Amino acid sequence: MTEPETCALREMRWWDIDAVLELERALFPEDAWSRGMFWSELAHARGPEANRRYVVAEAGSRIVGYAGLVATGEQADVQTIAVSRDRWGTGLGGQLLAELLRAAGAFECAEVMLECRVDNVRAQKLYERFGFEPIGFRRGYYQPGNVDALVMRLTAPENSAQGTEING
Repeated sequence: MTEPETCALREMRWWDIDAVLELERALFPEDAWSRGMFWSELAHARGPEANRRYVVAEAGSRIVGYAGLVATGEQADVQTIAVSRDRWGTGLGGQLLAELLRAAGAFECAEVMLECRVDNVRAQKLYERFGFEPIGFRRGYYQPGNVDALVMRLTAPENSAQGTEING
C-alpha cells in the first residue's frame, strides 16, 4: 500500500469553492452547503472585522479536506470539518481541527462549541481526543432524516491545538 500524498493546509479562498462544493456534495449529499453559504462565510474571513477562519487541505492540486470556524465574543463555533473518504484515518481531520483551535485562540475565545451527528462516532472520538466534552443534544438538528446532534464544548482551546504547522 502506498502512503497518501502529504497535505498542505492553507486559507480557503473564493477560487476553492467549486472543489469544496464537490467534496461537500460527495460527503453530505442530503444536507450539503450551497455555493452562497460558502461565499457568505468567506466574506467574513478577511479584513479588519474578520471573525471566521476557513482552511483547505491540498494534496497536489486536489482539495482533500476543509474546515471552518466562526468566532463571536469569547465563543467560537466549528461550522464544518470534512475530509475526503480516501483520507479518512490519516490524521487530516485532526490537523484541520487543530488549525481551527489555533484560530479560536487567536480570536481570544475561551470556549469552542460544535454539533456532531449522534451517529458519527468517528468524529466524536476525534473531538474527544482534543478535549471536547458532550454537553447536550439538539433534537432533529440534521435534516432530512431528523437526526439528533450531539453538542460538544471545549474550554481553553489554545491549549488543545499544539504541534501542527500550517501554511497560508
